[in-house]
Amino acid sequence: MAVKKGDLVRAVREKLENSVEAKASDTRFPPYIFDSKGEVVDLRGDYALVKFGKVPTPNIWLRVDQLEAFK
Repeated sequence: MAVKKGDLVRAVREKLENSVEAKASDTRFPPYIFDSKGEVVDLRGDYALVKFGKVPTPNIWLRVDQLEAFK
């Protein structure tokens, strides 16, 4: 999936849970990153900064291959 600013996305659990990023930090991901829509607000290389807006939460950097379009 080609990701661009403004796209609505969510994290793919299977790709995120076994990633290098997950192993390097807390593996207890909040459910909203998998269940609610987030907006891509910035792109840097292979990473996208995603803002989840249902509740006040910090933005999160995720690899673009860990994201899918929100349907």
